[in-house]
Amino acid sequence: MTLEKNGEQSMELSATKPYPRDPSVSLQGCLRILILGRTGSGKTTLARELAAALGVPHVELDALYFGPNFSTVPLPVLRERTSAAIAGERWVTDGNKSAVRDLVWPRADTIIWLDYPLAVSLWRLGKRALWRTSVLKAQAAESGKKAGLPKQFLSAAKGVLKALRSHRGQRREYPRMFADPKNQHLAVVRLRSPRATRRWLARVIEGTTPAP
Repeated sequence: MTLEKNGEQSMELSATKPYPRDPSVSLQGCLRILILGRTGSGKTTLARELAAALGVPHVELDALYFGPNFSTVPLPVLRERTSAAIAGERWVTDGNKSAVRDLVWPRADTIIWLDYPLAVSLWRLGKRALWRTSVLKAQAAESGKKAGLPKQFLSAAKGVLKALRSHRGQRREYPRMFADPKNQHLAVVRLRSPRATRRWLARVIEGTTPAP
């Protein structure tokens, strides 16, 4: 099912059978929500805000994977952490990690896909890099040390490259995955702009009773 309003948004509810829930309108009955989107699309921000509004835990997959100074944990550790984090009956999580997709997707019942234009992600990645650079400069000024600016610019460049690579890939891959018989338990809402997401968020929060 696809809903169009004023050419600004498109929400697609992926379903071959009637669902007892319609996350394009309300999140009643949506217990475990996964938010997907390209790097820089705002997945974590939306997940955090939605989890707070619903009164349920927020699970950030990147936080389970990355350690101090952008170090990463071994795959077995990531999978163990992920399994523990999504063991609960209600949560909102965000992340695209294919290494734990076989753990997260079967547990989820709802997917919110932030399928924004590439320019949105690139703009947000640029703002993020500038903010992190300013923080490093401030910390360096206080400590008398040099700021690690080259590392920050390298991180920003990696984020841009990742967004560019994933732009077309996600648009090809996700619809095929949503159509897979093993994923037919998922109700999928596809949001095509930040404005559409804001309107959707206001609507579903108003129509959803927070967790007790």
